[in-house]
Amino acid sequence: MTEGVAGTSLYERAEHAARVIRARTKLEPRIALVLGSGLGGFADEFQEPIGIPYDEIPGFKRSTAQGHAGRLVIGNVDEVPVLAMQGRVHYYEGYSLEEVTFPVRTFKLLGVKTLILTNASGGINVELSQGALMVISDHVNLMGDNPLRGPNDERFGPRFPDMSAVYAPDLQELAIEEARAIGTELRRGIYGALSGPNYETPAEIHLLRNLGADAVGMSTVPEAIVARHMGMEVLGISCITNMAAGISDEPINHEEVMATGDRVRDTFAELLRRVVNRVHSRV
Repeated sequence: MTEGVAGTSLYERAEHAARVIRARTKLEPRIALVLGSGLGGFADEFQEPIGIPYDEIPGFKRSTAQGHAGRLVIGNVDEVPVLAMQGRVHYYEGYSLEEVTFPVRTFKLLGVKTLILTNASGGINVELSQGALMVISDHVNLMGDNPLRGPNDERFGPRFPDMSAVYAPDLQELAIEEARAIGTELRRGIYGALSGPNYETPAEIHLLRNLGADAVGMSTVPEAIVARHMGMEVLGISCITNMAAGISDEPINHEEVMATGDRVRDTFAELLRRVVNRVHSRV
């Protein structure tokens, strides 16, 4: 695996990674997507795509999770330049949150303005059925860690960044409008993040429900925090791939998560395509 330059700061390592990516493409994307479990197929639809395995980008870590291809794809969506992570790395894989969020740092230095985060999550709100899509309105971080912990580099952002509106309200509304246009309901909801890798216990889900969470997962929140730290606008969309423990009596398994992601693939891809075009038209 290619590593960053030893002895340099996080900012300089992200600059180095950005230079490596920039050398592989003439496109200058202003929109980046992180595609979660079972949702990476959207990047297969890019026009004139360039795929870069993570281990060819300094500082990017290898994805070990099932359903995560582990490559960066740069291309066009209806002539809109975009880049996408076909799968992410997770805290539960043994990586630090600095390593998990390093790609987002790099995207900022590539000139990305808008970050679209997607994930597969467990449904807590009983009105969110399996296969439903949820636009994230806020989150609860119960991962036990924070990607901003440690020395702060003001070149990225302030020591104490505001998190009053992590997920841009206007992007939420935009996504809801585009979902309605294709006959899909997109509910707003709060995402609860735990570290994993085990699925949650019924007692933990009961706690999350009392805290106001509508869905639960093991990703997204660290990336959203880092993106807001750097002034990027964030949109988050969850695919409810299973009902959480205690909400359903059925055992949870990753195969079910992948199967549900595959079932909603076309609808999800069409929604993302329309959202990318709307976001681009705002620039």
